[in-house]
Amino acid sequence: MAEENEVIEVEAEKEVVKEVLQKEEKRGKSWIPRTKLGNKVLKGEYATIDDVLRSGELILEGGIVDHLVPGLKEEIIYIGGSPGKGGGIRRTATKRTARMHKSGRRFKLTALIVVGNENGVVGIGKASSREHRIAIEKATEQAKINVIRVRRGCGSWECGCGGDHSIPFKSMGKYGSISVRLLPAPKGTGTVANSTVKTVLSLAGVKDIWVKTRGQTSTRQNLVYALFNALKSLNMTKGEL
Repeated sequence: MAEENEVIEVEAEKEVVKEVLQKEEKRGKSWIPRTKLGNKVLKGEYATIDDVLRSGELILEGGIVDHLVPGLKEEIIYIGGSPGKGGGIRRTATKRTARMHKSGRRFKLTALIVVGNENGVVGIGKASSREHRIAIEKATEQAKINVIRVRRGCGSWECGCGGDHSIPFKSMGKYGSISVRLLPAPKGTGTVANSTVKTVLSLAGVKDIWVKTRGQTSTRQNLVYALFNALKSLNMTKGEL
């Protein structure tokens, strides 16, 4: 009976995720700006997301990114988990935490979302709520607000093709106990990393790269943030994005 209840919960969770992503896609088509930057974008003062990022303007609504970055994709990082059969762990889309109150336990659900256009734009967002649906919606909005331009290139001495399939030079990022080191790779290598890192780099448009990690990498949330910091550090040198 317990196993049947677990299967029902997993299926219900998948339906919620699918419904939220469809809702986000529809909402992007009927966007009404609520900020000064949003009105500028709608008037055409900013033609691309790069113009907004270079200007230093603060993005406060996800509709701006939907408008300027067509074909934006969303992926959920499964950061939650519950004990599975045989002592394993069954990954879930949201992580459930609890705090004690005089009336009993108060539960909170946290979701982590990654968005990207697979062509140099990527963002991550985290949000919490008491419901799966609301947590995922809020995290998706935060991911769109936090988008960055990933600097790509061909920094491998084995290739030297001058394309943008990899990164131009080594980069490193840290978050918590986890450190992530990115190394440029020649064309055809692929993404040498685990599935979580592959998801983020695929949405960022990086096709060939070596990734070295240290620390408690089973903590997916910290791993994604360390990787995001490594991608951001690529933009800290002089040169065009």
